Amino acid sequence: MEAQLIFAVILGISVLLFLILKLKINAFIALLIGSILVGIAAGLDAEKIIDTVQEGMGNTLGFVATVVGLGAMFGAILEYSGGAKTIANFMISKFGVHKAPLAMVISGFLIAIPVFFDVAFIILVPMIYALQRKTRKSLLLYAIPLLAGLAITHAFIPPTPGPIAVANILGAELGWVIFIGFIVGIPTALVSGLVFGKFIAKKIHVEAPAANEKDEQTGLPNAGITFWIISVPIVLILLNTVLNSDLVALENKTLKNIITLLGHPFSALIIANILAWYFFGIRRGYSRDKLFKITTKSLEPAGTIILLTGAGGVFKQMLTNTGAGELLATSLSEAGIPLLAFAFISAAIVRIIQGSSTVAMITAAGLVAPLLTNNVLNGPQLACMVIAIASGASIFSHVNDSGFWLVGQYLGITEKETFKSWTMMTTILALTGFLSVLIINQFLK
Repeated sequence: MEAQLIFAVILGISVLLFLILKLKINAFIALLIGSILVGIAAGLDAEKIIDTVQEGMGNTLGFVATVVGLGAMFGAILEYSGGAKTIANFMISKFGVHKAPLAMVISGFLIAIPVFFDVAFIILVPMIYALQRKTRKSLLLYAIPLLAGLAITHAFIPPTPGPIAVANILGAELGWVIFIGFIVGIPTALVSGLVFGKFIAKKIHVEAPAANEKDEQTGLPNAGITFWIISVPIVLILLNTVLNSDLVALENKTLKNIITLLGHPFSALIIANILAWYFFGIRRGYSRDKLFKITTKSLEPAGTIILLTGAGGVFKQMLTNTGAGELLATSLSEAGIPLLAFAFISAAIVRIIQGSSTVAMITAAGLVAPLLTNNVLNGPQLACMVIAIASGASIFSHVNDSGFWLVGQYLGITEKETFKSWTMMTTILALTGFLSVLIINQFLK
């Protein structure tokens, strides 16, 4: 059975990459074919395979479809009104053209603390479009630092779901996890975001998608209003995250209920859209018909992203339901690999197999936790274990990760270019993070 599962995984991934990279078959179809092949090779019956396809698609799109749709409309209005150009001008005036990538990595690092990776990227992507159009340099020069900042915080720093769950499973204190996460995050952001971003931008030149129309108004939106509208969903989500976490004990159930509703990404992005519709549209002279056309047209590329993301969820679900990730991680445990290395490797294997970094972190934590009973670790050492798992769970994002398709589609790059840029960045991020943890852990012994 073990050999069959390993064969199923190798077959599925090999066929998937062959169909996409060599035969140039549409990734949506290729992902579904690869998923079904994994199920067949693993010995699942026809009914279970079909149920898994439906489960993977439904579970993935329940959140992603809504967020991508709302984010696409919000970004379109921001683009048409010139709001993105306002932000680009402001960032460049404050940091200078040469420091714009640094501004991106800092923005990503801070914003991803309260905001989901997907939501934050969708909110901020018009900004890197505008920066590219202004400087004419490769879009990757700004995208990679932004993505690195987002990915690092998403994986390393509570109150994002992954590190919260791992800290709880391992019994690590959140204060130490946040502290170690920030320390590890700084060199990791510099290497994977700034250094690699500058390198890959010289290798692959990417233009931002052409702006559909020039601003019909004289002048651009006010910078203060622009930043305020963009900050509204971020602040709402931040309030929801903080007030519903272990960091704050909110006893007023009515207030908690209101914040939970308004601070969910769905509600927060709906509010952002309404504000953008009024301040970027109506008040700047756009007709309602014009705004309707702008938002409707924005959903065309969103549909492609949604389908690809859903198919990636199907592939992930098929691999998860076969038990392949747990099988391989358990094998590592039995091989007697050092604990910190085992934490990293087990998370990395599950991540590569099934795609989700959060699932990889939780799975690896479940495997590591029993091994801690015979090892007395202090608070900082346990925090290092959490970040080691988080690093492993960030590695080699590829075709079974929704982030791979989200990034590729929004940056307008091919699957091969996504591998060379985004996938390589996540791998450098993971290795740099783990190396930093190893160094810190040496001083804690």
